[in-house]
Amino acid sequence: MKSTLISIFLVLIILATSCQTYRIPTSSFVNQLSAVDSTSLKPVTVIGPVGEKTQYLSNQLQILRCIDKKGNPVELVVKPSIEIRVHDLEGKKTIFYFDRTMLVDSVLIGARSRFIPGGYLKEIEIKNIRLIEVQDGKKNFRYTN
Repeated sequence: MKSTLISIFLVLIILATSCQTYRIPTSSFVNQLSAVDSTSLKPVTVIGPVGEKTQYLSNQLQILRCIDKKGNPVELVVKPSIEIRVHDLEGKKTIFYFDRTMLVDSVLIGARSRFIPGGYLKEIEIKNIRLIEVQDGKKNFRYTN
């Protein structure tokens, strides 16, 4: 009986703290990022989970428009913990930090790391994107300025 109660309690904690996943139609994603280019990137300083500071150029979008699993529109406040998962036509998944993504012509460029110099950049052609998911990874990253 006691182990059953503990199991139920753990499941409830996991459900309460799990991350909500949203979707963005590719056309909406392109429209939202269309104002971002290399001249609009701004330097930011981010403090990580253990207090480390990282500096990089951010796309400066403040709101990300998404759709929840019921099809309702949702606006997420952009912060350093927002991640996007880009699924391509070949079934591969790439995870980027949203504030480090931008479009150049018809190519999405994003950083997959905050700690590797240059951000471990990857490029994906928009025409090869099947699905874009968004999630607040709940990692304790925060802007300092």
